[in-house]
Amino acid sequence: MTTAKLTQKYQATIPQEIRRLLNLVKGDTISFEILNGKVVIKKINPVDIEYTKALESTLSEWDNPEDDEAYNDL
Repeated sequence: MTTAKLTQKYQATIPQEIRRLLNLVKGDTISFEILNGKVVIKKINPVDIEYTKALESTLSEWDNPEDDEAYNDL
């Protein structure tokens, strides 16, 4: 098991073993996803970031209380 210690600002250095495995270099973007109570860290490719940002504004279409109520039983 590889560990890291949090700083006062809740930052941690990604251990070398993990950086090598994910092929991380300075300036890379990573994502954190919670799956079944565990955190998954992934390297995000620049193309993925731009694609996600492009979709972001379209995802708010269903983000209101009326939609939540209408689709609550689905």
